[in-house]
Amino acid sequence: MKVLVIGGGNMGLTYSEGMSKSPLLNRRKLMIQDLSPETQEKLRENPEFEVFDKLEDCLPSADIIFIAVKPYHCVELFEKMKSMVSDQQVFVSLMAGVTIDFIKDHLGVPKVVRTMPNLPAKVGLGVTSFTESEAVSRVELLMVRNLLDTTGESIHVETEKFIDKSTGISGSGPAYVFYFMNSMLEAAKKWAFQIMILKF
Repeated sequence: MKVLVIGGGNMGLTYSEGMSKSPLLNRRKLMIQDLSPETQEKLRENPEFEVFDKLEDCLPSADIIFIAVKPYHCVELFEKMKSMVSDQQVFVSLMAGVTIDFIKDHLGVPKVVRTMPNLPAKVGLGVTSFTESEAVSRVELLMVRNLLDTTGESIHVETEKFIDKSTGISGSGPAYVFYFMNSMLEAAKKWAFQIMILKF
């Protein structure tokens, strides 16, 4: 099985590093595509990656394609991809807020899996919720799940409304809590420093 990750940023790299060790690849290198020469150079340091700059050199031959770009780049990306994809390929979105129907309509494909990854995936402790379009078979969904599990644990949900809910619980929502905690910590440091100055 050939797996391609489009986008070598933080999330794309995180899942690529995990999936590159999956036995599902059957000793093949994980394919990863990115437009940035700097990112490509960094990715090539990993011997388990086969790095591409052009979609046409990797997209047509892939069985499962993970899309790990910023959501605001997806329309432009889909326009480039559309002529190279097939109905047999499975597309897995790591993009926040982009619906299954949107991907199906803009790519013209039936098999789409939408996920909600989170930051602990970087250390193998992630929790990734996922759901799929009707055309995705049980076998294909199991393969996707096994790949997602390389970064922690995956949780299948029935509909996309649960994907949206998990965004606030385990996705970007906790970042606001950490930001608030960090702000309190910084304020406490500043307050303690001022007390020390006044004391002396």
